[in-house]
Amino acid sequence: MDRFYPIIDRADWLPRLLPCGVRFVQLRMKDQTEAALRAEIAHARDLCAAAGATLVVNDYWRLAIELGCDWLHLGQEDLTEADLPAIRKAGLKLGVSTHSEDELETALAARPDYIALGPVYPTTLKKMPWAPQGVPRVTEWKQRLGAIPLVAIGGLTLERAAPVYAAGADSIAVVSDVLQAANPEARAQEWVRATR
Repeated sequence: MDRFYPIIDRADWLPRLLPCGVRFVQLRMKDQTEAALRAEIAHARDLCAAAGATLVVNDYWRLAIELGCDWLHLGQEDLTEADLPAIRKAGLKLGVSTHSEDELETALAARPDYIALGPVYPTTLKKMPWAPQGVPRVTEWKQRLGAIPLVAIGGLTLERAAPVYAAGADSIAVVSDVLQAANPEARAQEWVRATR
């Protein structure tokens, strides 16, 4: 996994971000028709393959299998509904979101390839029923995970990154700090320089 993990909401971010050195990126889309989702995922898959980058598909495990993708990310609700044997049989690597001790146990039972912990800081991106986890929780989670990579997410900026990496995060997932930046490409390049 790369230490910098941007999350995008449409494939047309990729021609802007991949030339900046982005190597590991998640496509997270909501409220689209299945045909639109299939087209976006296939386009993102092809762009990432051409750039030597890794695409992670959020939620849509059936489409990820159908389209021959390599990575999948599931939230807790999606995890309970997904066909894990089919996902593994297809060779997909799996990341799982966690926000609590119970969710961590559920995620670990799925034998994931990484665990995401969030929100580390307050986030305005979406309403969260969980309070911010804080940097000490990153250390606690990483000690429990051992060799399983830990992704920190939620309210993270480049200025907040150093203590989160120092606390044990293997990667930091970023949405607003890049996509809502005045110059998203420049911000992505800053992340790449700071994490390589």
